[in-house]
Amino acid sequence: MPQPAQRLARYEDILALPEHLVGEILLGELHLHPRPAPRHARAHSALGYLVGGPFDGGIGGPGGWWILDEPELHLREDILVPDLAGWRHERLPTLPDTAWFELAPDWVCEILSPSTAGADRAVKMPIYAREQVPHLWLIDPDSRTLEVYQLQENGHWLLLETLRDNEGVSQPPFDVTRFSLNSLWT
Repeated sequence: MPQPAQRLARYEDILALPEHLVGEILLGELHLHPRPAPRHARAHSALGYLVGGPFDGGIGGPGGWWILDEPELHLREDILVPDLAGWRHERLPTLPDTAWFELAPDWVCEILSPSTAGADRAVKMPIYAREQVPHLWLIDPDSRTLEVYQLQENGHWLLLETLRDNEGVSQPPFDVTRFSLNSLWT
């Protein structure tokens, strides 16, 4: 007997979620995860400060970017909420009036946790590649690593570097500044 067709998730499903859950629609399926644990939140906050200061605020750096925490991305039928994302002002001169973005970012950072790592790698990375996001960082607070990826012309991700512990971070697209990876953990 054939299985009944499963309904694709809709934006209304996300709006109906309790506040303690983050919802994303990936390839038509609703994905839920809780708000981040302290190590995840620490890495997120520290990176936002370290990248946002010089690139969004122009403090000790070139400026020219919008760096945002957990922006809601509406990319075709997918709704994603990366931990951090950035847009160059030249591509996004002003922030949208909507609560979401329909223009893919120039940089995305996902901070891996046990509840999100599988979807971040196997589902979201291909969506970001499809949408031509040029730069992707994956941070793992448990293993204290940063993986830096750049999108190639063939639509595949190239791993540029894997940094760990207290190595210096000066990586695309933010390679004109430098900070210690250890500052994300302490």
